[in-house]
Amino acid sequence: MQSRLPILVFALVMAAIPFIPGMPPFWIVLLDNIGLAALVAMGLVLLTGVGGLTSFGQAAFVGFGAYTTALLTTAYGLSPWLTLPLSLLVSGLLAVLLGLVTVRLSGHYLPLGTLAWGLGLFYLFSKLEFLGRNDGISAIPPLSIGSFRMLSPGSIYFAIWVAVILAALLTTNLLDSRTGRAIRALRRGHVAAEAFGVHTPRAKLLVFIHAAVLAGLSGWLYAHLQRAVNPTPFGAQAGIEYLFIAVVGGAGYVWGGVLGAAIVVILKEVLQSYLPLIVPGSGQVETIVFGIMLVALLQLAPGGVWPWLMSFLPERSGGKKPDTSLKLEQRIRRSGEAGVLLHVEKARKQFGGVIAVNNVSFDVQAREIVALIGPNGAGKSTTFNLITGVLSATSGSISVLGKPVDNAPPQEIVKLGISRTFQHVKLVPDMTVLENVAIGAHLRGHSGPISSMLRLDRADEARLLAEAARQIERVGLADQMHQLAGSLSLGQQRIVEIARALCVDPMLLLLDEPAAGLRHMEKQQLAKLLRDLRDGGMSVLLVEHDMGFVMNLADRIVVLDFGTKIAEGTPATIKTNPEVIKAYLGVAA
Repeated sequence: MQSRLPILVFALVMAAIPFIPGMPPFWIVLLDNIGLAALVAMGLVLLTGVGGLTSFGQAAFVGFGAYTTALLTTAYGLSPWLTLPLSLLVSGLLAVLLGLVTVRLSGHYLPLGTLAWGLGLFYLFSKLEFLGRNDGISAIPPLSIGSFRMLSPGSIYFAIWVAVILAALLTTNLLDSRTGRAIRALRRGHVAAEAFGVHTPRAKLLVFIHAAVLAGLSGWLYAHLQRAVNPTPFGAQAGIEYLFIAVVGGAGYVWGGVLGAAIVVILKEVLQSYLPLIVPGSGQVETIVFGIMLVALLQLAPGGVWPWLMSFLPERSGGKKPDTSLKLEQRIRRSGEAGVLLHVEKARKQFGGVIAVNNVSFDVQAREIVALIGPNGAGKSTTFNLITGVLSATSGSISVLGKPVDNAPPQEIVKLGISRTFQHVKLVPDMTVLENVAIGAHLRGHSGPISSMLRLDRADEARLLAEAARQIERVGLADQMHQLAGSLSLGQQRIVEIARALCVDPMLLLLDEPAAGLRHMEKQQLAKLLRDLRDGGMSVLLVEHDMGFVMNLADRIVVLDFGTKIAEGTPATIKTNPEVIKAYLGVAA
């Protein structure tokens, strides 16, 4: 659990600022604007920096929050406090509608999509009669508590910064949870996340809604600070500026959003106030200087100012080891008919005119290690992808425990007790080994985003981390548990992937080149681990190029060449098979 002391200190400092003798009212206004921008930036940190979804349209959600309270308080006489949940609800519901379309976009289409609907909504704000068109809505009542009316920037200051601190706490809590790990896994692509049960469209929609609700909260506060709204602050330029704030502060760091807001808002104000004194009649030259200074800042700290500043602090010691006495519910072990766990029957995968897998058939029995071997390009990894639902077969059938899974998504395959590693390591490098491995236990946890934000998930979270710690110790990486996964060697990262796959509590473990990058002793340790897993009731299907490793480990070997099965049998049989020798060494050999 992260320390809450720095947050408490920050809250006390912000609470004391208005009472500093001689504090100019101008700086209070500036701090109000920083707080409003920070709320939007925190949502973008989660959306863009953590979830990997670039959005230029967050200003529109600020507008939804602002216009909702403006309309309800002026036209219908509702109390501003009653409009708060309604403003958040409107922002959230519209985020659902827009998000269902937007989160399915990828590449450059995603930011272009957010820019398009951001421009469209800005145009809508300026044309709707009941929203006042370009003139907007004025005479919005102030926030009040009893007889105390927040008419000045100094009086609403506390409401804004209480909202900022609460939003930061809730967002931090969300990231430090089962749901947060699933969100962070999205940045490395959806394949690995889905292989462990993460429903990626749902996770993307969640962060989209979270960011929109924070933007709506900023809009609600903005309306009661200014007591008037019009479309100008909710256009494309504002959306781009919010994204700038998140990037400058440090996309991926919650408090980077607050720091980025402070840097950008203060820098803009200083340039607008003092640059005309230095360069008289300069017009909009401050915009040019502002852009140059931001670029220079990003050159100095390309990852953002927050992580750059944190790099100067002494490195913290490793975290506390989870209590490994805590247990998750274990999978009920049951063998299929005749002990067959996996049955592949004439599986075929064709990409246009290229046949990657050509009518391949084999099975994996209970308590068995089967090796799938063949030269490069033989179709081994494609076969793995067919089994685990990453790809759908062109024809043929695949069944697990007698249940057909031909077109099942990866999330359903893993529920049946099949987990895997990847040919190219798919870890999140800026998450610790413990956090990466805990992603494997995603489906074995039950806490949702709301309970995570409110810190009601601690018992569930403790069991998930305990399971992850047990599997890390099992593969011999206990000393690296709290290191960032990206700091490990390639061989160690492959072992971390195995630990993550074991967190599923699988019946069948699929390993794609697990010994690549390992030294001799590490390979021996891996072989011993796999034998122990087999003896404990787990089956293993592995792809491997190290023939010495395979021949000493596998109970049975299936050989592919150009997508076609050319041999199957025990290691002794495969060693002398002329078709296998021909495939590996050529006809002359």
